[in-house]
Amino acid sequence: MPLNLPDSLPAIEILREENIFVIDETRAIHQDIRPLKIVILNLMPLKIATETDLLRLLSNSPIQIEIDFLQIDGHVSKNTSMDHLNAFYHTFPEIKENKYDGMIITGAPVEHLPFEEVDYWENICEIFDWADHHVTSTMFICWAAQAGLHYHFGIPKYPLGKKMFGIFDHQISDSKLPIFRGFDDVFRAPHSRHTEILAKDLFKVPEIELISYSEKAGVYMAMANNGKQLFITGHPEYSRETLNREYKRDFEKGLPIDLPVNYYLNDDPSKEPVLSWRSHANLLFLNWLNYYVYQETPYNLHDIK
Repeated sequence: MPLNLPDSLPAIEILREENIFVIDETRAIHQDIRPLKIVILNLMPLKIATETDLLRLLSNSPIQIEIDFLQIDGHVSKNTSMDHLNAFYHTFPEIKENKYDGMIITGAPVEHLPFEEVDYWENICEIFDWADHHVTSTMFICWAAQAGLHYHFGIPKYPLGKKMFGIFDHQISDSKLPIFRGFDDVFRAPHSRHTEILAKDLFKVPEIELISYSEKAGVYMAMANNGKQLFITGHPEYSRETLNREYKRDFEKGLPIDLPVNYYLNDDPSKEPVLSWRSHANLLFLNWLNYYVYQETPYNLHDIK
């Protein structure tokens, strides 16, 4: 089944060019289907690119999905026009009475700050609390994973000596977990971050299960409350070109940046990046939607507790 997206969202034409089946709101209202309702809190600076990356992965489910985009009320985006935000994004007061089958909270370029010094920290903590009682399952990505683990369980983050940047191999803890259905023993995923969380801190909290780890990149995925919360420290949603844009941006600014690991053919940034994580990313989102959202959510959204 298709993604049900707002009319005129820029991602629609990009995804259609990739032969991904999407429908707009006008067509969707004529279909007698109870779609999954997913809300995406997009904290990334390049919002249209992030929208497209996430929608590309959500499109692989056979279930119709209805998307709401959420922004932090009062926070000014420097890289996305107000016209776009006003047209396609809700503020939290506008949706706080709603309930959702699933929620995705993205990364954010605020790693250098202590959590409590982020200017929208109080806003996002309110959203974290709200999600506990209004969302069946929430996926936290990159900075949001660190923020969620810190807020809910007191897990600290630590600065890295240099940026964790590239494509890394990961292992899974238990192949029988539904989130890993169809996974190989080793899979690849992108990381792009300046801070980390440590496995030893996760092991101190009985409610948290460390379910995927990388020998080089460290903690990748943790789960709490039987999948109601899924914390992912990397960026499985990244497209082929995302790390390339980040590398060239920092290089041109004269910032200290290494080549992304396991990314360019022969480590040559003049060559096209090698896409080696798409199958893992597709499976990850498909399994999350199926086993932790669709299979767990009540038919009547008002029954979510």
